Amino acid sequence: MRVDLYLMQDPEPQSTGIMICRLLEKAYIRGHRVFVFCSNEPEANLLDDLLWNYKDDSFVPHHLQGEGPVPPPPIQIGYNEPKGFNDLLLNMSAVVPDFYHRFKRVLQVVSADETSKEIAREHYRTYRAQGCEIHTHQV
Repeated sequence: MRVDLYLMQDPEPQSTGIMICRLLEKAYIRGHRVFVFCSNEPEANLLDDLLWNYKDDSFVPHHLQGEGPVPPPPIQIGYNEPKGFNDLLLNMSAVVPDFYHRFKRVLQVVSADETSKEIAREHYRTYRAQGCEIHTHQV
């Protein structure tokens, strides 16, 4: 399994949110189905709001887990194990979810702050111990 870690250089918190929106937009344009795993409901709601306001000339079809149409749009945001998604997992959580193995690829954006970097180091060790192919990208 491939894991891509996007290491943010810009310390501004909004830079991480913008990068996440760019990744989701790119994945949508390329026809992927993405589950965004958040730590909690407020984090999921924040990303939902950010995607609605990300760009005036862009629309990324998404919804919060448990809401919206059936079948769901290509991007679902939640904090519980997803149903029906197994293409891309964007992990925004402080933990590596037990269900990550069922996805084809994992993405994670790492903010420039020390707490985020330490969480990413733990995730890196977990992924490496599980035999994942890890790629890092300086952003």
